[in-house]
Amino acid sequence: MLVVKFGGTSVGKPERMKKIANLVTGMPGKKIVVLSALSGTTNTLVAIGDALLKKDLAKAEQEIAGLEKHYLQFVDELYSADAYKAIGQEIVSRFFIFIRMLAAGSFDDKSYRELLAQGELMSTEMFYQHLQERKIAARLLPALYFMSIDENEEPELEKISNRLKPLVDSLQSIDLIITQGYICRNHKNEIDNLKRGGSDYTASLIGAAIRAEEIQIWTDIDGMHNNDPRIVDKTKPISELTFDEASELAYFGAKILHPATIVPAQKYNVPVRLKNTMDEQAFGTIITEKVSAGSFKAVAAKDGITAINIKSTRMLMAYGFLRKVFEIFETYKTPIDMITTSEVAVSLTIDQDAQLPAIEQELKKFGTISIEKNLTIICIVGHQIAEQKGSLKAVFDALGNTPVRMVSCGGSANNISVLVDSQYKKEALQLLNKGLFNL
Repeated sequence: MLVVKFGGTSVGKPERMKKIANLVTGMPGKKIVVLSALSGTTNTLVAIGDALLKKDLAKAEQEIAGLEKHYLQFVDELYSADAYKAIGQEIVSRFFIFIRMLAAGSFDDKSYRELLAQGELMSTEMFYQHLQERKIAARLLPALYFMSIDENEEPELEKISNRLKPLVDSLQSIDLIITQGYICRNHKNEIDNLKRGGSDYTASLIGAAIRAEEIQIWTDIDGMHNNDPRIVDKTKPISELTFDEASELAYFGAKILHPATIVPAQKYNVPVRLKNTMDEQAFGTIITEKVSAGSFKAVAAKDGITAINIKSTRMLMAYGFLRKVFEIFETYKTPIDMITTSEVAVSLTIDQDAQLPAIEQELKKFGTISIEKNLTIICIVGHQIAEQKGSLKAVFDALGNTPVRMVSCGGSANNISVLVDSQYKKEALQLLNKGLFNL
């Protein structure tokens, strides 16, 4: 069985949703199709939720009305027969009645999570009815029946598998199953979500839960590229990556793939294929445990990085010092990306600064603290590159005179990372593209 995920841009227009129907019906065998909300929907739902939390009911209603109008127009173009146009209008009406009920009530975090789930619930029901109009046999299987997270917001893969397998087995005669990405239930059985990019994660969790033949992530670009095509003119798609290489690239900024996606797939060795909805003939990228030839595979950049420098003469010969530092970040649930140490100083980076003031106050107990913002981590990925002779030299030769604030090499065998001021990001990516890939 295949697990096939389509993102918001892939379902963002009626003609694209129709194309998805053609794509999935043309695929052999059984499929579980995971859909995101229509492009722009989640952003609008966030805006509605934020307005409601601020008690700005007029702003919320303005956003609701605009979104409802968009969906009614979408329905009018998606369906051909009047009977199905009426079904589509009923779907939109029903969901927006519920959204306005949420807005009229005592809006809180629970309501907010319920609000954010409506995009995926609408897109899947609309797609299912489109298949019905075309006489394509399919079933709609709500993700809320099987997808769950625990009290730490981590997916419960074993429970997901135990719930999902019997449901899939009960649909043996159906080759096409439709479900939602992103949404789930939490440990209180409330509607929740897997955070941004969660539809990729949903597809991977489903693929792992049922031990799928392959997980396909369809987007609007032909696979993972060796560099950021939005910044660098000459890039090329990568045909093969290992799970570890793809994880590094996703975490450090490759936007095509959600960082958590690889973990469940890798656990059960389910291949992940990245495909382009706009060009289904393009090979894309296949991610497996198989190692392919070559050293440097790709470069990715992660913005919004903050560096924290801790200087303390008390560090000299003081065992347990780093543990105490790390415990502060654990207390405030703030992950660390890079770290370097000397006899009297520690420098580290974070990409979440919501708790930075509290962290800074705690760290001041140990010494002098300085903070730098507007930094970028540039990650160079390839199989075992940190262990290959000449890799660091090749990276620094390519970067030339670009100022580098920090280097990480050896923490992962497949990754060399450098920290630069964000003003040098574009220059660094272009130089690495030319120096490492001759592009």
